[in-house]
Amino acid sequence: MHSHRKTSLTAATLLAAAAVLVGCERGSSTGTGDSSGGPGGCPETLARAEAAVRQAERTNVPWNGPTSGPEAVSGKTIVYVAQTMTNPGVAGAARGVTEAAKVIGWNLRVIDGGGTPAGIQAAMSQAVALRPSGIVIGGFDPNSTSGQIAQADAAGIPLVGWHAVAAPGPSERPKLFANVTTKVEDVARISADWVIARSNGDAGVVVFTDASIPFAKNKSELIRKELATCSDVDLLAYENIPIPDASTRTPQVVSSLVSRFQNEWDYSVAINDLYFADAAPAFRTAGKQGSGPPFNIGAGDGDPSAFQRINNEQYQAATVPEPLSEQGWQIIDEFNRAFAGRPASGYAAPVHISTAANSRGATTWDPAGYREAYQNIWGR
Repeated sequence: MHSHRKTSLTAATLLAAAAVLVGCERGSSTGTGDSSGGPGGCPETLARAEAAVRQAERTNVPWNGPTSGPEAVSGKTIVYVAQTMTNPGVAGAARGVTEAAKVIGWNLRVIDGGGTPAGIQAAMSQAVALRPSGIVIGGFDPNSTSGQIAQADAAGIPLVGWHAVAAPGPSERPKLFANVTTKVEDVARISADWVIARSNGDAGVVVFTDASIPFAKNKSELIRKELATCSDVDLLAYENIPIPDASTRTPQVVSSLVSRFQNEWDYSVAINDLYFADAAPAFRTAGKQGSGPPFNIGAGDGDPSAFQRINNEQYQAATVPEPLSEQGWQIIDEFNRAFAGRPASGYAAPVHISTAANSRGATTWDPAGYREAYQNIWGR
Protein backbone atom coordinates (compact mmCIF):
# COMPACT_ATOMS: atom_id res chain seq x y z
CA MET A 1 0.00 0.00 0.00
CA HIS A 2 1.18 3.52 -0.70
CA SER A 3 1.15 6.55 1.52
CA HIS A 4 -2.20 7.87 0.32
CA ARG A 5 -3.87 4.73 1.60
CA LYS A 6 -2.01 4.37 4.92
CA THR A 7 -3.76 7.32 6.51
CA SER A 8 -7.24 8.22 7.61
CA LEU A 9 -6.83 11.82 6.45
CA THR A 10 -9.74 13.16 4.46
CA ALA A 11 -9.30 13.57 0.71
CA ALA A 12 -9.24 17.35 1.07
CA THR A 13 -6.49 17.19 3.71
CA LEU A 14 -4.55 14.73 1.58
CA LEU A 15 -4.68 16.96 -1.48
CA ALA A 16 -3.63 19.97 0.56
CA ALA A 17 -0.79 18.03 2.17
CA ALA A 18 0.40 16.77 -1.19
CA ALA A 19 0.42 20.30 -2.56
CA VAL A 20 2.49 21.55 0.42
CA LEU A 21 4.87 18.62 0.77
CA VAL A 22 5.41 17.84 -2.89
CA GLY A 23 4.60 21.18 -4.46
CA CYS A 24 4.30 19.56 -7.85
CA GLU A 25 1.88 20.57 -10.58
CA ARG A 26 -1.18 18.35 -10.55
CA GLY A 27 -2.57 19.26 -13.94
CA SER A 28 -4.87 22.19 -14.66
CA SER A 29 -7.78 20.44 -13.00
CA THR A 30 -6.20 20.96 -9.57
CA GLY A 31 -4.02 23.99 -10.03
CA THR A 32 -0.25 24.42 -9.91
CA GLY A 33 2.43 25.03 -7.33
CA ASP A 34 6.15 25.75 -7.14
CA SER A 35 8.15 22.56 -7.28
CA SER A 36 9.99 21.98 -4.02
CA GLY A 37 10.47 18.24 -4.27
CA GLY A 38 9.96 15.27 -6.53
CA PRO A 39 6.97 12.93 -6.63
CA GLY A 40 7.32 9.39 -5.41
CA GLY A 41 7.44 6.49 -7.78
CA CYS A 42 7.50 7.88 -11.31
CA PRO A 43 8.85 11.43 -11.73
CA GLU A 44 9.57 11.08 -15.46
CA THR A 45 6.18 9.50 -16.18
CA LEU A 46 4.46 12.15 -14.07
CA ALA A 47 6.16 15.01 -15.91
CA ARG A 48 5.19 13.53 -19.28
CA ALA A 49 1.61 12.88 -18.12
CA GLU A 50 1.21 16.45 -16.84
CA ALA A 51 2.40 17.89 -20.15
CA ALA A 52 0.06 15.65 -22.12
CA VAL A 53 -2.92 16.56 -19.92
CA ARG A 54 -2.23 20.30 -20.24
CA GLN A 55 -2.25 19.95 -24.04
CA ALA A 56 -5.43 17.84 -24.05
CA GLU A 57 -7.30 20.30 -21.83
CA ARG A 58 -6.80 23.16 -24.29
CA THR A 59 -10.04 24.41 -25.84
CA ASN A 60 -8.67 26.69 -28.55
CA VAL A 61 -7.41 24.03 -30.95
CA PRO A 62 -8.11 24.97 -34.60
CA TRP A 63 -9.83 22.59 -37.06
CA ASN A 64 -7.25 20.14 -38.38
CA GLY A 65 -9.61 17.92 -40.39
CA PRO A 66 -10.26 17.79 -44.13
CA THR A 67 -10.78 21.04 -46.03
CA SER A 68 -11.06 19.58 -49.52
CA GLY A 69 -12.91 16.71 -51.18
CA PRO A 70 -15.71 15.93 -53.63
CA GLU A 71 -18.83 18.06 -53.88
CA ALA A 72 -22.06 16.53 -52.62
CA VAL A 73 -23.36 13.54 -54.58
CA SER A 74 -27.15 13.82 -54.65
CA GLY A 75 -30.03 11.44 -54.00
CA LYS A 76 -28.48 9.00 -51.51
CA THR A 77 -30.07 7.01 -48.69
CA ILE A 78 -28.12 5.96 -45.59
CA VAL A 79 -29.12 3.44 -42.91
CA TYR A 80 -27.54 3.85 -39.47
CA VAL A 81 -27.54 0.52 -37.62
CA ALA A 82 -27.07 1.26 -33.91
CA GLN A 83 -25.63 -1.23 -31.42
CA THR A 84 -28.13 0.25 -28.98
CA MET A 85 -29.54 3.76 -28.81
CA THR A 86 -29.24 3.55 -25.01
CA ASN A 87 -25.45 3.85 -25.55
CA PRO A 88 -25.03 7.65 -25.42
CA GLY A 89 -22.06 7.60 -27.80
CA VAL A 90 -23.93 5.60 -30.43
CA ALA A 91 -26.94 7.89 -30.08
CA GLY A 92 -24.80 11.04 -30.21
CA ALA A 93 -23.08 9.96 -33.39
CA ALA A 94 -26.50 9.14 -34.85
CA ARG A 95 -27.64 12.69 -34.13
CA GLY A 96 -24.58 14.04 -35.94
CA VAL A 97 -25.29 11.79 -38.95
CA THR A 98 -28.91 12.95 -38.95
CA GLU A 99 -27.90 16.61 -38.96
CA ALA A 100 -25.28 16.17 -41.68
CA ALA A 101 -27.55 14.06 -43.88
CA LYS A 102 -30.13 16.84 -43.81
CA VAL A 103 -27.52 19.41 -44.81
CA ILE A 104 -26.15 17.33 -47.69
CA GLY A 105 -29.71 16.44 -48.80
CA TRP A 106 -29.78 12.67 -48.20
CA ASN A 107 -32.38 10.37 -46.66
CA LEU A 108 -31.51 8.66 -43.39
CA ARG A 109 -33.02 5.78 -41.43
CA VAL A 110 -31.87 4.63 -37.99
CA ILE A 111 -32.40 0.98 -36.95
CA ASP A 112 -31.77 0.11 -33.29
CA GLY A 113 -30.09 -3.25 -32.66
CA GLY A 114 -31.18 -3.17 -29.02
CA GLY A 115 -27.79 -4.20 -27.64
CA THR A 116 -28.17 -7.95 -28.21
CA PRO A 117 -26.36 -10.11 -30.81
CA ALA A 118 -29.68 -11.31 -32.25
CA GLY A 119 -31.09 -7.78 -32.35
CA ILE A 120 -28.01 -6.37 -34.08
CA GLN A 121 -28.01 -9.17 -36.65
CA ALA A 122 -31.70 -8.60 -37.35
CA ALA A 123 -31.11 -4.85 -37.71
CA MET A 124 -28.26 -5.46 -40.15
CA SER A 125 -30.38 -7.90 -42.16
CA GLN A 126 -33.12 -5.29 -42.35
CA ALA A 127 -30.61 -2.65 -43.43
CA VAL A 128 -29.18 -4.79 -46.23
CA ALA A 129 -32.68 -5.72 -47.42
CA LEU A 130 -33.49 -2.02 -47.83
CA ARG A 131 -30.67 -1.78 -50.43
CA PRO A 132 -29.56 1.68 -49.28
CA SER A 133 -26.68 3.65 -50.75
CA GLY A 134 -24.64 3.05 -47.58
CA ILE A 135 -24.83 1.49 -44.11
CA VAL A 136 -23.30 2.78 -40.87
CA ILE A 137 -21.96 0.16 -38.43
CA GLY A 138 -22.85 2.09 -35.28
CA GLY A 139 -20.72 0.92 -32.38
CA PHE A 140 -20.67 -2.86 -32.73
CA ASP A 141 -18.20 -5.48 -33.93
CA PRO A 142 -18.77 -6.06 -37.66
CA ASN A 143 -17.53 -9.64 -37.25
CA SER A 144 -20.67 -10.37 -35.23
CA THR A 145 -22.68 -9.77 -38.43
CA SER A 146 -20.21 -11.23 -40.93
CA GLY A 147 -22.96 -12.74 -43.09
CA GLN A 148 -24.72 -9.40 -43.51
CA ILE A 149 -21.39 -7.64 -44.11
CA ALA A 150 -20.69 -10.07 -46.95
CA GLN A 151 -24.17 -9.48 -48.40
CA ALA A 152 -23.65 -5.70 -48.32
CA ASP A 153 -20.27 -6.05 -49.99
CA ALA A 154 -21.73 -8.31 -52.69
CA ALA A 155 -24.48 -5.74 -53.29
CA GLY A 156 -21.90 -2.95 -53.62
CA ILE A 157 -23.14 -1.13 -50.51
CA PRO A 158 -20.26 0.75 -48.84
CA LEU A 159 -19.99 0.45 -45.07
CA VAL A 160 -18.71 3.15 -42.73
CA GLY A 161 -18.12 2.27 -39.10
CA TRP A 162 -18.36 4.34 -35.95
CA HIS A 163 -16.19 2.69 -33.27
CA ALA A 164 -16.61 -0.52 -35.26
CA VAL A 165 -12.96 -1.57 -35.28
CA ALA A 166 -9.95 -0.49 -33.23
CA ALA A 167 -8.33 1.94 -35.67
CA PRO A 168 -9.59 4.93 -37.67
CA GLY A 169 -9.61 4.81 -41.46
CA PRO A 170 -10.30 2.03 -43.99
CA SER A 171 -10.47 -1.63 -42.95
CA GLU A 172 -10.00 -4.67 -45.19
CA ARG A 173 -11.08 -7.38 -42.75
CA PRO A 174 -13.87 -6.61 -42.02
CA LYS A 175 -14.49 -4.63 -45.19
CA LEU A 176 -15.20 -1.00 -44.22
CA PHE A 177 -14.70 2.02 -46.46
CA ALA A 178 -13.77 3.90 -43.28
CA ASN A 179 -14.03 3.64 -39.51
CA VAL A 180 -14.68 6.93 -37.71
CA THR A 181 -13.16 7.23 -34.25
CA THR A 182 -10.46 8.96 -32.30
CA LYS A 183 -7.31 6.87 -31.95
CA VAL A 184 -8.01 4.45 -29.14
CA GLU A 185 -4.35 4.48 -28.12
CA ASP A 186 -4.51 8.24 -27.58
CA VAL A 187 -7.80 8.09 -25.64
CA ALA A 188 -6.55 5.30 -23.38
CA ARG A 189 -3.21 6.97 -22.76
CA ILE A 190 -4.61 10.41 -21.93
CA SER A 191 -7.27 9.07 -19.55
CA ALA A 192 -4.61 7.11 -17.65
CA ASP A 193 -2.28 10.12 -17.77
CA TRP A 194 -5.02 12.25 -16.20
CA VAL A 195 -5.11 9.85 -13.25
CA ILE A 196 -1.31 9.88 -12.96
CA ALA A 197 -1.11 13.68 -13.20
CA ARG A 198 -4.04 14.47 -10.89
CA SER A 199 -2.93 11.97 -8.24
CA ASN A 200 0.70 13.10 -8.37
CA GLY A 201 1.57 9.55 -9.37
CA ASP A 202 0.01 7.82 -6.35
CA ALA A 203 -3.43 6.31 -6.91
CA GLY A 204 -5.62 3.29 -6.28
CA VAL A 205 -7.59 2.75 -9.48
CA VAL A 206 -10.58 0.72 -10.66
CA VAL A 207 -11.05 0.21 -14.42
CA PHE A 208 -14.49 -0.53 -15.89
CA THR A 209 -14.74 -2.19 -19.31
CA ASP A 210 -16.94 -4.22 -21.64
CA ALA A 211 -14.82 -7.16 -22.82
CA SER A 212 -17.55 -8.28 -25.24
CA ILE A 213 -16.69 -5.35 -27.53
CA PRO A 214 -13.16 -5.78 -28.99
CA PHE A 215 -12.76 -1.99 -29.31
CA ALA A 216 -13.64 -1.47 -25.64
CA LYS A 217 -11.52 -4.36 -24.41
CA ASN A 218 -8.54 -3.07 -26.35
CA LYS A 219 -9.07 0.40 -24.88
CA SER A 220 -9.14 -0.88 -21.30
CA GLU A 221 -6.04 -3.02 -21.85
CA LEU A 222 -4.23 0.07 -23.12
CA ILE A 223 -5.45 2.03 -20.07
CA ARG A 224 -4.12 -0.69 -17.81
CA LYS A 225 -0.77 -0.65 -19.63
CA GLU A 226 -0.41 3.13 -19.29
CA LEU A 227 -1.36 3.11 -15.59
CA ALA A 228 1.37 0.52 -15.06
CA THR A 229 4.02 3.00 -16.24
CA CYS A 230 3.80 4.58 -12.79
CA SER A 231 4.92 2.25 -9.99
CA ASP A 232 2.85 3.95 -7.28
CA VAL A 233 -0.41 3.59 -9.21
CA ASP A 234 -2.19 0.42 -8.08
CA LEU A 235 -4.84 -1.25 -10.24
CA LEU A 236 -7.23 -2.38 -7.52
CA ALA A 237 -9.82 -4.00 -9.80
CA TYR A 238 -10.55 -4.56 -13.47
CA GLU A 239 -14.31 -4.92 -13.81
CA ASN A 240 -15.94 -6.40 -16.94
CA ILE A 241 -19.55 -5.19 -17.17
CA PRO A 242 -21.24 -5.42 -20.61
CA ILE A 243 -22.74 -2.05 -21.53
CA PRO A 244 -26.29 -3.46 -22.01
CA ASP A 245 -26.06 -4.80 -18.42
CA ALA A 246 -24.47 -1.69 -16.92
CA SER A 247 -27.62 -0.27 -15.35
CA THR A 248 -28.31 -3.43 -13.38
CA ARG A 249 -24.79 -4.67 -12.60
CA THR A 250 -22.79 -1.49 -12.00
CA PRO A 251 -24.52 -0.45 -8.74
CA GLN A 252 -23.93 -3.88 -7.21
CA VAL A 253 -20.30 -4.00 -8.34
CA VAL A 254 -19.58 -0.47 -7.09
CA SER A 255 -21.18 -1.18 -3.73
CA SER A 256 -19.00 -4.28 -3.37
CA LEU A 257 -15.86 -2.40 -4.41
CA VAL A 258 -16.49 0.43 -1.93
CA SER A 259 -16.93 -2.12 0.84
CA ARG A 260 -13.80 -4.00 -0.22
CA PHE A 261 -11.37 -1.13 -0.83
CA GLN A 262 -12.92 1.78 1.11
CA ASN A 263 -10.46 4.72 1.01
CA GLU A 264 -7.88 2.84 -1.04
CA TRP A 265 -10.06 3.45 -4.11
CA ASP A 266 -9.55 7.06 -5.12
CA TYR A 267 -9.63 7.02 -8.96
CA SER A 268 -11.63 5.25 -11.67
CA VAL A 269 -11.35 4.99 -15.44
CA ALA A 270 -14.24 3.63 -17.51
CA ILE A 271 -14.31 2.89 -21.23
CA ASN A 272 -17.65 4.71 -21.38
CA ASP A 273 -19.07 7.51 -19.22
CA LEU A 274 -22.37 5.69 -18.69
CA TYR A 275 -20.81 3.49 -15.99
CA PHE A 276 -20.62 6.54 -13.73
CA ALA A 277 -24.29 7.35 -14.25
CA ASP A 278 -25.08 3.85 -13.03
CA ALA A 279 -22.47 4.03 -10.24
CA ALA A 280 -23.76 7.29 -8.74
CA PRO A 281 -26.57 5.81 -6.58
CA ALA A 282 -24.17 3.26 -5.07
CA PHE A 283 -21.58 5.95 -4.31
CA ARG A 284 -24.31 8.09 -2.76
CA THR A 285 -25.58 5.22 -0.62
CA ALA A 286 -22.02 4.56 0.56
CA GLY A 287 -21.71 8.17 1.71
CA LYS A 288 -19.24 9.21 -0.98
CA GLN A 289 -19.25 12.89 -1.97
CA GLY A 290 -20.12 13.75 -5.56
CA SER A 291 -16.90 15.74 -5.88
CA GLY A 292 -14.83 12.63 -5.08
CA PRO A 293 -12.90 10.58 -4.21
CA PRO A 294 -13.00 8.41 -6.15
CA PHE A 295 -12.27 10.87 -8.95
CA ASN A 296 -13.76 9.35 -12.09
CA ILE A 297 -12.79 9.85 -15.73
CA GLY A 298 -14.63 8.41 -18.72
CA ALA A 299 -12.44 7.34 -21.64
CA GLY A 300 -15.41 8.00 -23.97
CA ASP A 301 -17.89 9.06 -25.07
CA GLY A 302 -18.59 12.48 -23.60
CA ASP A 303 -22.37 12.51 -23.90
CA PRO A 304 -24.41 15.40 -22.40
CA SER A 305 -25.21 13.51 -19.19
CA ALA A 306 -21.48 13.01 -18.56
CA PHE A 307 -20.88 16.75 -18.91
CA GLN A 308 -23.75 17.41 -16.52
CA ARG A 309 -22.22 15.09 -13.91
CA ILE A 310 -18.84 16.78 -14.37
CA ASN A 311 -20.19 20.32 -14.24
CA ASN A 312 -22.31 19.53 -11.17
CA GLU A 313 -19.59 17.47 -9.44
CA GLN A 314 -21.77 14.37 -9.32
CA TYR A 315 -19.44 11.36 -9.27
CA GLN A 316 -17.51 12.23 -12.41
CA ALA A 317 -14.55 14.62 -12.67
CA ALA A 318 -13.55 14.38 -16.34
CA THR A 319 -14.22 12.78 -19.69
CA VAL A 320 -12.25 12.19 -22.87
CA PRO A 321 -15.16 12.99 -25.16
CA GLU A 322 -15.61 11.74 -28.66
CA PRO A 323 -16.58 14.71 -30.83
CA LEU A 324 -19.86 12.93 -31.54
CA SER A 325 -21.49 15.54 -33.74
CA GLU A 326 -18.33 16.10 -35.79
CA GLN A 327 -17.94 12.36 -36.21
CA GLY A 328 -21.51 12.13 -37.51
CA TRP A 329 -20.65 14.75 -40.12
CA GLN A 330 -17.44 12.87 -40.94
CA ILE A 331 -19.43 9.67 -41.52
CA ILE A 332 -21.54 11.46 -44.14
CA ASP A 333 -18.39 12.96 -45.69
CA GLU A 334 -16.76 9.52 -45.90
CA PHE A 335 -19.81 8.14 -47.71
CA ASN A 336 -19.70 11.10 -50.09
CA ARG A 337 -16.07 10.25 -50.88
CA ALA A 338 -17.04 6.62 -51.45
CA PHE A 339 -19.88 7.57 -53.81
CA ALA A 340 -17.53 9.90 -55.72
CA GLY A 341 -14.92 7.18 -56.13
CA ARG A 342 -12.44 8.94 -53.87
CA PRO A 343 -10.39 7.48 -50.99
CA ALA A 344 -11.36 7.90 -47.34
CA SER A 345 -10.22 11.08 -45.61
CA GLY A 346 -8.16 9.30 -42.96
CA TYR A 347 -9.08 11.92 -40.38
CA ALA A 348 -9.09 11.20 -36.64
CA ALA A 349 -9.92 14.00 -34.22
CA PRO A 350 -7.29 14.82 -31.56
CA VAL A 351 -8.01 13.76 -27.98
CA HIS A 352 -9.47 16.29 -25.56
CA ILE A 353 -10.13 16.23 -21.81
CA SER A 354 -13.25 18.02 -20.57
CA THR A 355 -13.51 19.08 -16.93
CA ALA A 356 -15.73 21.51 -15.09
CA ALA A 357 -12.93 24.07 -15.41
CA ASN A 358 -12.66 24.03 -19.20
CA SER A 359 -16.13 23.00 -20.38
CA ARG A 360 -17.67 26.17 -18.92
CA GLY A 361 -21.11 24.60 -18.62
CA ALA A 362 -21.15 23.03 -22.09
CA THR A 363 -22.67 19.57 -22.51
CA THR A 364 -20.75 18.48 -25.62
CA TRP A 365 -17.34 18.95 -27.16
CA ASP A 366 -16.52 19.18 -30.84
CA PRO A 367 -13.57 20.81 -32.59
CA ALA A 368 -14.39 24.28 -33.86
CA GLY A 369 -15.08 24.82 -37.54
CA TYR A 370 -16.10 21.33 -38.66
CA ARG A 371 -19.58 22.27 -39.93
CA GLU A 372 -18.22 25.09 -42.06
CA ALA A 373 -15.40 22.88 -43.36
CA TYR A 374 -17.70 20.07 -44.47
CA GLN A 375 -20.29 22.45 -45.95
CA ASN A 376 -17.54 24.11 -47.97
CA ILE A 377 -16.34 20.73 -49.24
CA TRP A 378 -19.85 19.63 -50.22
CA GLY A 379 -20.81 22.96 -51.75
CA ARG A 380 -23.67 23.30 -49.29
